[in-house]
Formats: sequence, structure tokens, C-alpha cells
Amino acid sequence: MTIDKRGKLAEEPFDVQITRDKVLVRFRGRLVRTLTGADADEIRDAVATGPEAVQLVVARKTGNFKRGNERKGAD
Repeated sequence: MTIDKRGKLAEEPFDVQITRDKVLVRFRGRLVRTLTGADADEIRDAVATGPEAVQLVVARKTGNFKRGNERKGAD
């Protein structure tokens, strides 16, 4: 069963690194977003559910980052 309509998340393109107060999100090895607060908590909860849930939540939280709206510079 695919977790998204086009099956793009089945290959697990996102990597998540959980730190003390942040969640670092990488897409194919490249840092694309640093999440804090409620967004980070939602990803921490999804980790307990399984890898499919993590990929889906991270995809929603990162948004359309490949179109140039990712944050630039240091956080």
C-alpha cells in the first residue's frame, strides 16, 4: 500500500535527525528544514508510529521546498 497518491514517499527520500529541541530534515542528504516547537513534536510522535508516517508528516511540514522557498543561511 502506498502512503501517498503517486508513491513518491515509498523510497523514503527524507532523513530525520532528532536533537534535544529540534528536528533536522534532510532530503536525499541535503538539509532542507529545521523544525522546532509543535512541528518537531508532531514528527517525534510519528516516529513511534512507523517510517511511513514519518515520511508523510515530514513531507507535509517541509512543504514545497524544491521551488526555492527553503530557508537560506544559518538558523
